Amino acid sequence: MLKISNLSIGNSGAAILENINAELESSKLTCLVGKNGTGKSTLIRTLSGFQKPIDGKVCINRDTDLFSLSVKRLSKFISVVLTDKPVFDNLTVFDVVSLGRSPFNGIFGSLSHRDIESVNNALYLTGTDRLQNRRINDLSDGERQKVMIAKAIAQETPLILLDEPSAFLDYESKNELMILLSKLAHENGKSILVSSHDLDIVRKTADVFWIIENGVLHVSGELPF
Repeated sequence: MLKISNLSIGNSGAAILENINAELESSKLTCLVGKNGTGKSTLIRTLSGFQKPIDGKVCINRDTDLFSLSVKRLSKFISVVLTDKPVFDNLTVFDVVSLGRSPFNGIFGSLSHRDIESVNNALYLTGTDRLQNRRINDLSDGERQKVMIAKAIAQETPLILLDEPSAFLDYESKNELMILLSKLAHENGKSILVSSHDLDIVRKTADVFWIIENGVLHVSGELPF
C-alpha cells in the first residue's frame, strides 16, 4: 500500500534517518518504536505528506508519488493523528469527528446519511459517543485524543498514521486502543502505522515492528528487547 525507497528525512536539510527502505502492508498493524529523538515523529510527518523528505521516494499503491498528490486526493488515502494539540474553537465532538468526512463533501458541505453513519460508527468504536454533544475544548487530553482517533476512523482511508496516540491515555485505554487498531487492520484491510513507547502493550498487538536504532530503521516480526 505504501512503499518507502531510499528515503532520507530530517529538518533544515540535516538528515536524522537515511536510506530507509520499507513497505507498509495492508491488513497489518505496524508499530514504530525507538528512543526519543531518533526520528519517529519526523518519519510520521514525512509519510503523511506534511514534511518533504531530503531524498528518496514515498509511493502509494507502489507507483504513485505521495508528494505529487493534491491535499484533497491525499486525504482520501491517508488519515493522520499527531501529538499536536488540535485547535477547534467552539466545536462539539460530533462536529470535529464530522470533519473526517470533509475529503468527500468539503469543509462546509452538508453531511449525507452515509457520512452520518461513518461518524456515528467512529464515535461508537472509540467510546466517544457519550461525549458527542460536548465541546472539544472542555475535554481532558485523553478524551480529546480519542476524538482525534475517531475523526481519523470516520475519514475511512486505507492508511492510518498515528504518532504516539496513547500518550494521554491510561493503561486500560491504551490497551483498548491497540486492540481497536489491530481489529481495524485485520478486519477492514487497513494499513496502520503507530509510533509508541508502550512496548509491553504493542508487543501483544502489532504484526510488524519498525525499529529505529543507531540511526537505522529495521523491520522485524518481533521486538528484540
